[in-house]
Amino acid sequence: MSEDMVTFIVDDIELRAPEGSMLIRATDKAGIHIPRFCYHDKLSVAANCRMCLVDVEKAPKPMPACATPIMDGMIVHTKSARALAAQKSVMEFLLINHPLDCPVCDQGGECELQDLSVGYGGDTSQYSDVKRVVFDKNIGPLIQTELTRCIQCTRCVRFGEEIAGMRELGMTDRGDRAVIGTFIEKSVDSEMSGNVIDICPVGALTAKPSRFSGRAWEMQQHAGISPHDSVGSNLFIHTLGGKVNRVVPRENESINEVWISDRDRFSYQGLYAQDRAIKPMMKLKGEWIETDWNTALQYAVDGLQLVAKNNSADELACWISPNATLEEHYLAQKLMRGAGSHNIDHRLRQTDFSDQDFAPVMPWLGKTIDSIENLEAILLVGSNVRKEQPLIAHRIRKAFNHHPIKVSAVNPRKFDQRFKTGHELVSSAQGMVNDLAGIAKAAGVNQANLTSLMAGAPSGECHKAIADELKAAAEAATIFIGNLAVQHPQFSALRALSYAIAKQTGATLAYLPEAANVAGAWLAGSVPHRVAGGVAVESAGKNIAEMLESPRKALITFNIEPEFDVASPAQVMKAIDAADFKVVINNYASETIKNYADVILPLSAFTETSGTYVNAEGRWQSFNGASAPSGESRPGWKILRVLANMMSIDGFEYMSSEEVRDELKEQCEDIQLDNSVSDDSPVLALAAVSGLQRVGDVSIYAVDSLVRRSTPLQLTRDADQNYAAINDTLAGRLKLEEGDRVTLTQSGHTEFTEIRIDNTLADDCVWLGAAEELSIQMASPCSPIELEKA
Repeated sequence: MSEDMVTFIVDDIELRAPEGSMLIRATDKAGIHIPRFCYHDKLSVAANCRMCLVDVEKAPKPMPACATPIMDGMIVHTKSARALAAQKSVMEFLLINHPLDCPVCDQGGECELQDLSVGYGGDTSQYSDVKRVVFDKNIGPLIQTELTRCIQCTRCVRFGEEIAGMRELGMTDRGDRAVIGTFIEKSVDSEMSGNVIDICPVGALTAKPSRFSGRAWEMQQHAGISPHDSVGSNLFIHTLGGKVNRVVPRENESINEVWISDRDRFSYQGLYAQDRAIKPMMKLKGEWIETDWNTALQYAVDGLQLVAKNNSADELACWISPNATLEEHYLAQKLMRGAGSHNIDHRLRQTDFSDQDFAPVMPWLGKTIDSIENLEAILLVGSNVRKEQPLIAHRIRKAFNHHPIKVSAVNPRKFDQRFKTGHELVSSAQGMVNDLAGIAKAAGVNQANLTSLMAGAPSGECHKAIADELKAAAEAATIFIGNLAVQHPQFSALRALSYAIAKQTGATLAYLPEAANVAGAWLAGSVPHRVAGGVAVESAGKNIAEMLESPRKALITFNIEPEFDVASPAQVMKAIDAADFKVVINNYASETIKNYADVILPLSAFTETSGTYVNAEGRWQSFNGASAPSGESRPGWKILRVLANMMSIDGFEYMSSEEVRDELKEQCEDIQLDNSVSDDSPVLALAAVSGLQRVGDVSIYAVDSLVRRSTPLQLTRDADQNYAAINDTLAGRLKLEEGDRVTLTQSGHTEFTEIRIDNTLADDCVWLGAAEELSIQMASPCSPIELEKA
């Protein structure tokens, strides 16, 4: 396509567009509608539906607008008799085999075929033969196929190839026997697969979890924000009878474009789980009783104040979810500090806090999300970005597809990405530090606090190549710090080395925050050493690691399940048992929670409350409640406000969540976002680990309590992470084969399981994911582990 602008005429309207660009793009921009099925603005041109045929003067026949390049002086008619006749003929052919099942089709009411058939279809059909029938295939728990309705537009095929990066669907056979399906009988496993539901112009691909549950015109549409990762994808939440019925993307070109991940789309299925907390409950003499809100709140306040009175306010602690809203974070830390304690933390999976005083005010991306597409070199440090942040991975893939880009990684496992990684250094947790130090050495880093780390660092060809690629790209290069780096026992070393490399090469240091509102939690003061606005406190409270090592006597947990959401489950349950009084504010009341809690206050879920999330690029995105609260659950900001009022803490006279947000925003007005790391930042050095070392991440469908309760997501292949794996070198040394029964021992706890052989792992490493049934009584990942044949 040329950059030269040319003039052409469409329906007697003079337009200008780049020479060689496609006609349909120009008409869309000018507001001239041309019917289409196969064309999609985000996909390549297929031109196989022919619905967009238009009349181009001097052309021998009608031309498809989606595949007709614009030329200077071109004259086009979209509503001439010739164009309309062509479009009506195409519509007649498309309807020959299409079933007349609109009354039972989930696409009814928002179907492109329905809409266009009204405008371009005939009153009667000339076709009198038997319509063909295509048998449906089971392609997984998320997408329902009705392939008899398919018009072979191939949008779903092109989406898999071009956007998801996985060619899972394709067209087999030819002519009137052509059919869309998987090449072999298998499920569709892309973490973005649900988008084919939105782009299918007919009812051939629909959402399986919401099948036959409601008509499009019966639902109410509400704007929302994704509560799972730091992209902050924009959503439309569709409700029916006050309950969430489905979730679809809301277009925002600078954040998620027109896509969302399956996690964002189907996690709502966990909203109405059987263990949803719907009434306040308190434990009396070992028995749970349901009660009213005033009684439960007073019981919670009395318990907290009794502990503070008999001991000190420093015995109060709060562990809060990084997915909590900005308003909830702000009020939780304000309540704790008003009660006299700084012991609050949202960094539940982090274990190294040695450099927390030097941490940025807010860990952020260092750039806008859409600018990732312009990068020329990327280094991923401790990140399975495809599963952690699917929409960030999509942006990297777009960059990879559009221009030459060098992507490298330092990870404990060779992850399956949807873009090519040129250099991938795979090693144990200690090896990751050594490899990053090797890159720093190759880049010419000379920094006093890193001398000991770099002294014995390797200096191989890969290390030098990565450093050279970052230097060559300079300002167009970025080093991303991911979830596995944040959860690393030497996070301070990885952070300092990453910034030193970035500074030396001219690259940008970027954080991929672990959860939906990590950035907001930092700004709101949900850390023990800073109050709202990033202002340091004179006497810091205890971080999560210190609270586990030295348990507090009174504990508030806010929307977390500690055995799944904290780094060291074995240690966290001991710390909970050591507390005299436990207040649980949660969406759910699981049996585990009931075993340790003293009072449970039911919390409204993300669709049932208003609030704000701050995404990775620092954008504040507010939303309102979309569905009715479950039972007697209440928004978190209201629960915290009333608790503070009952504890006689001043400054909690808020009437809306917007008042809370605005108060915090005033305190953050002068903040300058900066990811730089001081040369004086301490770097934690650990003794070398002998024997086997556990490595593992939190799988995409185990990141929070809502996702863990979404049945459709738990039926996917990505949810099958409850296993242990080693590479074949270690298996040979231990005389193990695939499927052998083994024992895993960590922190004095032993589990039995079958071993898997996986050569994407480093030597002497045992892969055991966090937040899985196998690991919820184990120590944190990156700790020593024993493995023996059972």
